[in-house]
Amino acid sequence: MRIALPVANGKLCMHFGHCASFAMIDVDEEAKTITGTEIIDAPPHEPGVLPRWCAEKGANIIIAGGMGQRAQALFNQQNIEVIVGASDGPPESLVESYLAGDLKTGINACDH
Repeated sequence: MRIALPVANGKLCMHFGHCASFAMIDVDEEAKTITGTEIIDAPPHEPGVLPRWCAEKGANIIIAGGMGQRAQALFNQQNIEVIVGASDGPPESLVESYLAGDLKTGINACDH
């Protein structure tokens, strides 16, 4: 499994479309451990580009602070599960929380 997280300054960027890069974190689902992390520069922000790009990079899940409904639908069309409302923090810590089943999510930080 590969989990994508938009990042800025080493932490989750609260709006995925405004991030400079993505952390692509590979995990072993059975062992519930991180097996690798790759930081990749994000492509230019244009409607519909990021869901396709994340799918091409092998992402199965995206964890974000906020994301509009249309973007969520586009990620779902790429068979990428969307988790919104995560708080800012180091991407590896957020993935570890997700794998442990205790990732805390709140309000979607994006309302469009």
